[in-house]
Formats: sequence, C-alpha cells, structure tokens
Amino acid sequence: MALNEALLPEFDHEMQTTRRTLERVPEDKLAWKPHQKSMTMGGLATHLATITHWVDAVVGMDAFDVSTAPPTPELKSRQELLSAFDENVARARKTISATGDAAMMKPWSLIAGGKTMFSLPRIGVLRSFVLNHIIHHRGQLSVYLRLNDVSVPSIYGPSADEGNM
Repeated sequence: MALNEALLPEFDHEMQTTRRTLERVPEDKLAWKPHQKSMTMGGLATHLATITHWVDAVVGMDAFDVSTAPPTPELKSRQELLSAFDENVARARKTISATGDAAMMKPWSLIAGGKTMFSLPRIGVLRSFVLNHIIHHRGQLSVYLRLNDVSVPSIYGPSADEGNM
C-alpha cells in the first residue's frame, strides 16, 4: 500500500472530527480565552481551520522558515471558520493523494530564523506537524467549549454530552 493511501483514512477521520468541533464554536465567544497567556477561542479555531494549509509547503518545498510566514488573520464567524477549514482540507487531501512514496520519504525541514528546528521525511511531518498538531489544538478547543458550557462532540468515543456513539 502506498504511503498516501495509508495516511488518507486517518486524515479523513481526523478532519471529520475536527470539523464537528469547529461547528460548535459559539460566535459570541470568539474573543473568550481561559487565561491571559492563552489564545482566544477565535484565534484557536482559526489556527485549527488553517493548519492543513501547511500540506502544500511540506510537499512542495524542501524547507520552510517560519520567521517569513505572514500572520494568519483571525476569522470572524463560524461560517468563515468552516469555509476556510473545508477549503484547506480539500486542497490538502488532493495534495496528499497526488504525492507518491518517493516524495513522502524526501526530507523536509522546519527553520526558524535560519536555525533548523527539525528535519523529517515528509510523511513524518504530515503526521506530526499537521495531524498531531490538529489533534493537540482540537483537544484545547474541546476544553474551551466545555468551559463555556457548549456541548462537546464525540471525538474518540462518547463525550459527556453525546453519550452513545
């Protein structure tokens, strides 16, 4: 089985779960944050909606220096979040589908201000820097939802709000 074929079912599952979580973001709480050092709910949701745009950089470049990345403007509504998420996920899925094993095994580096932070085969970057990154921030968002008495969706099993799967 090709690496992209092995990755896509996991990608699809995590994207479905992430979208269900983003669907719950209350528009009147976008500026809310649990602590002064935390991101706002809108900022966190924007980050989740746009993480998959990294797939093009991971597959299309040998390295990326984050110090040159333009800031992502915070999305202002649930509809903007879901539209951006859907667009980014579709593009990422198409890119992953078109990427062969040789390209998946080619090294990629994340650089910050000229210093290499890590180098991994592209498949490892897609799993860690994209999928695991989404899973991490989705967990944060589920806590934000809980702290605001918003129903938390089932993620890997029943939630306290949804009971049965």
